[in-house]
Amino acid sequence: MSLLSQIALKNSSLDHYFDRHWSGLGGGITKSGTIVSQQTALRLSTLLACIRVRTESFGSIPCSIYKKRKGGGRDEAYDHPLYELIHNIPNEDMTALTWRESLNMNFDADGNCYSIIDSNKGGNVIRLTPVPYYNMEPCYNEIKDKMEYRYNDRGKIETLPASKVYHVPGFSWDGLKGISIIRAAAETFGRGLALDEFTNRFFGQGMNFGLVLEAPGDVKDREALKKEIEEKGGGLHNSHRPMLLTGGMKLNRVPISFVDAQLIEMMNLTDIQICALMRVPPHMVAHLERATFSNIEHQGIEFVTYSQLPTVVRHEQEIRRKLLTQSEREQGYYAKFNMDALLRGDAKTRAEALAMQRQNGKINANEWRALDDENPIEGLAGEAYLVQMNMTST
Repeated sequence: MSLLSQIALKNSSLDHYFDRHWSGLGGGITKSGTIVSQQTALRLSTLLACIRVRTESFGSIPCSIYKKRKGGGRDEAYDHPLYELIHNIPNEDMTALTWRESLNMNFDADGNCYSIIDSNKGGNVIRLTPVPYYNMEPCYNEIKDKMEYRYNDRGKIETLPASKVYHVPGFSWDGLKGISIIRAAAETFGRGLALDEFTNRFFGQGMNFGLVLEAPGDVKDREALKKEIEEKGGGLHNSHRPMLLTGGMKLNRVPISFVDAQLIEMMNLTDIQICALMRVPPHMVAHLERATFSNIEHQGIEFVTYSQLPTVVRHEQEIRRKLLTQSEREQGYYAKFNMDALLRGDAKTRAEALAMQRQNGKINANEWRALDDENPIEGLAGEAYLVQMNMTST
């Protein structure tokens, strides 16, 4: 372990150590002069909105445990010990939705998300507890030739085996630790922070930008005069208040247009770039400048396909790798997220998709009703599969 790491790990507070570690190496200060970290970047409304959209969308996708049938098909494994954890209650302090939201919040901020895996004596997983990214660090033990994790438990550093940590990394160089989008694109987020600071300071000064005080002769106490002008004329609370000038002094204002086209263009460009980095369609964060009804629909589909699906597959595979035993995998158990849940808000699109499945014999009436939490139709009518006449062979 390097000297820098030893010093940081000995710090009992470890206040977001990994953010500080990155800044300490010079990676946090951008060319715009702003310091970018996972914490400061969340001050950007567009980034926060993107993370919220991704996090709440992912949290709303239910996950279940299934078992494959030998002759084809599958059954939902309600009686599997892992089902209740994954689908409903991962631990005594939160629901499955909250757990998934916590994981995705950390994933979007750091490129990694972690949970502590607690098992009983029989080897069954009984608890999944999310851990903030700044309290967990994956590391490769070259002596043991295996992955381990350094875990900060309220100031106490523990080394955990990989089998005890549920870890989903994003895209990365080595496949072991994901790359933080915020770190990788620090200049983009730094520009956004700089633009926000500029506009906030503009309003904070009461929009009195670039004032020049002109005096006819030599001013004896310049600092005192400057302080008085700042107190009486600076700040938003002093806007539009009259100011009394004596001794033939004049107050000149440097002309500036707050709605400067280049400033607005730069702010819009930064917003679009942040949306692109987070893979969120601009209209989903209220950026409707180029949105139309037709392209919004397609962008919504692309959000599910290109933004949510990769995250879902990562979790499905980590559940299979870490939470299911080798024996259970061989028996055909696996985890699956129900992506159809993202279409619940769009009743028309969802109904049309289910109607196509019904008409082409993929689902029967009772399976459709089950998706809407409705009771089945008694008798053969609810179990019958429809096949269009032009799809049958004579």
